[in-house]
Amino acid sequence: METATAFTPLSALAGGVLIGLSAVMLMALNGRIAGIAGIVGGLIGPAPFDRLDRFWRLAFAAGLVAAPLIWMAATGAMPEVSVTDSLPLLIVAGLVVGASTQAGSGCTSGHGVCGLARLSPRSAAATGIFMAAALLTVFVTRHVI
Repeated sequence: METATAFTPLSALAGGVLIGLSAVMLMALNGRIAGIAGIVGGLIGPAPFDRLDRFWRLAFAAGLVAAPLIWMAATGAMPEVSVTDSLPLLIVAGLVVGASTQAGSGCTSGHGVCGLARLSPRSAAATGIFMAAALLTVFVTRHVI
């Protein structure tokens, strides 16, 4: 039996504002799109880096890791996360997402947040495909399997 999750509009609004603000700041200050796959992929890929490129990528990734710690400092509790699926399923899902990110030339943050904000037709198509795949996946895993 599934438990109901509390609707938390203020924390959702704050998170959305912070995501949007970080995307705008990265574009305004560095001329870069805040696509997590591209940022992290640029850290682990074979491409040569200058120090400034590596620094902003590391700072952005560190901010992603630090966010729950900042939340804990502000609220006194870590954000609640519940993962009920098996480790093999999570590994397969991660590999599929990674392959899809490469095939789609970007991830949900790059296309869905930044690309849509720039009115990119390619990002609109990619985001539509992401959402359709997510809806189909949820339907199949909840009602078919």
